[in-house]
Amino acid sequence: MQEEVRNWIKGDESGAEMLERVLRERPFLILPPPLDRFPLRLGNIVEIVGPSSSAKTQILIQAAISCILPKEWKGVHYGGLERLVLYFDLDSRFDIQRLSQSLNHHILQTNGSVYDEELFLACMRRFLYVRCYNSIEFLATLKTLRYQLQKESKAHGFGAHFLMIDSISAFYWIDRASTPVQVGCDKRKNFSLHTVVDTVVHEIQKLLQVQPMLIFATKTTILSEGFPTSDMKRNFRNVSSRDATYSVGSRGTQKHSYREFMPSTWQHFITHRILVQVLDEEVINKYKKQSTYTSEWLLPSLRLIDKFGVRDACMYTVT
Repeated sequence: MQEEVRNWIKGDESGAEMLERVLRERPFLILPPPLDRFPLRLGNIVEIVGPSSSAKTQILIQAAISCILPKEWKGVHYGGLERLVLYFDLDSRFDIQRLSQSLNHHILQTNGSVYDEELFLACMRRFLYVRCYNSIEFLATLKTLRYQLQKESKAHGFGAHFLMIDSISAFYWIDRASTPVQVGCDKRKNFSLHTVVDTVVHEIQKLLQVQPMLIFATKTTILSEGFPTSDMKRNFRNVSSRDATYSVGSRGTQKHSYREFMPSTWQHFITHRILVQVLDEEVINKYKKQSTYTSEWLLPSLRLIDKFGVRDACMYTVT
């Protein structure tokens, strides 16, 4: 404890100098909707869960842009962090043009419609993209990630602030259907779904010890109808992955339920969970057919339904 205090407070600096150093080392960033409900910090594990086409990847893109943009550039305030983002594409669906279009829109909207190629390229260099095609590649990359991030941090002069995984459930059904295979010479350990998830969590925990980051992970789930609300259990920390079920729905969205399918190791690892869904067609017409979604924080539970929209590659709160 005393060592932690010594690392936090340096004896040769004033209070103002300490505050400046802390804000420089761990800068504060207001995230775009729907992530702006909580003051998320380094070390948090945020799971963004929802069905297909519910803007999960778009949420990651907007958060990434706020991180790779500078706070100020040539006298123009952009409000970004100017930090690295590490993006794992496990679904093999990421479209780099989608990121570049959104980034360009942010730049043009901020500086008065003046295209700045130098700023654009500087931001894109801070976006570190990794594509993995199976769990073995994902695990191998995680095990060597510490050294890669150290190399990138040295080259850029600053470290990574966000680690994004899209999506953590990409290989779930393949790994679940696979026959357990012996790992190396260890007869006690098999390569199976639970082994993969345990190792993923362990490697991320080790990485956070040397490189504190905010983790975002999307998870595609299948929503279904027909579960009585009284049978739903929200406190998944006290149940197994086979028992954790949620009842969700609001005005403008259908009443759905979904069952947690990830192993309990992952469930216990995450600190925040947000559910996103697309609004019904009748409600979309009310918002002039703009892409409009709902979000609900399940962990911690807020019991509030927010609406957010996507327009011109930007996200905004719908009232």
